[in-house]
Amino acid sequence: MDILSMVFLGIGLGMDVFSVSVSRGVITHESGVNYTLISALSFGIFQAGMPVLGWLSGLEIQAIVSAFAPWIAFLLLLIIGLKMIYESFMLEEDEFEFNYRELFILSIATSIDAFAVGVSFALLDLSIWLPVLIIGVLSFIMSIGGSYLGERIGHIFENRTEALGGVILIIIGLKILLENTVL
Repeated sequence: MDILSMVFLGIGLGMDVFSVSVSRGVITHESGVNYTLISALSFGIFQAGMPVLGWLSGLEIQAIVSAFAPWIAFLLLLIIGLKMIYESFMLEEDEFEFNYRELFILSIATSIDAFAVGVSFALLDLSIWLPVLIIGVLSFIMSIGGSYLGERIGHIFENRTEALGGVILIIIGLKILLENTVL
């Protein structure tokens, strides 16, 4: 696989990270650099680590992952999205608290497709190490960019930006589900 293909693969896998980061940036526009960097690091590590796990799993896990991964990602994003919508009516915008558990779940949900990519690399007998580095770095950068964009557009929406973020996460989950399942 050539470098350009790896970059496009990294961008494709990073699009969910970018979208989630925009939605989180919309509601965390006052939280500062720490949340942005911790989030970007978490997304980058998971986006890089899941292909390695998929690659190591190879043929053993392929059938299970391909059957359930879209549903797992959808359910995780749906739960977090609904929670964000609910909380948008319960909390004032300035009451945002950094939540490591939620970040962990988002990192897993956005990287499940990267696991499947790792399985594909194993089946094709391709090296995983350079693609993993590219995927991780691009996801890190796209997360920072998404957070920055979300922080900048958050003031446009004023109230209930967390509800908007929740709706975006649910839409991402539906997109993953619809693109990867046969109805």
